Amino acid sequence: MLVIPAIDLKDGQCVRLRQGLMDDSTVFSDDPVAMAAKWLDAGARRLHLVDLNGAFDGKPVNGEVVKAIAKAYPDLPIQIGG
Repeated sequence: MLVIPAIDLKDGQCVRLRQGLMDDSTVFSDDPVAMAAKWLDAGARRLHLVDLNGAFDGKPVNGEVVKAIAKAYPDLPIQIGG
């Protein structure tokens, strides 16, 4: 089985929403590239990134963060949602 860690992005930060509410989120990191590094160090072979702002706004918002992670880890397969 392959477990794919997800990084949920809101306003450029790594978060978790409480009950799916954008106004009720917990910030886990303000450095998504460092968070990606933690997952890779733990053995992740790919990542799933979720642009929560984009999901709620209907258009990509955290594209620069996604690009920064892809640039830092060019050989890492990345799935994107949101």
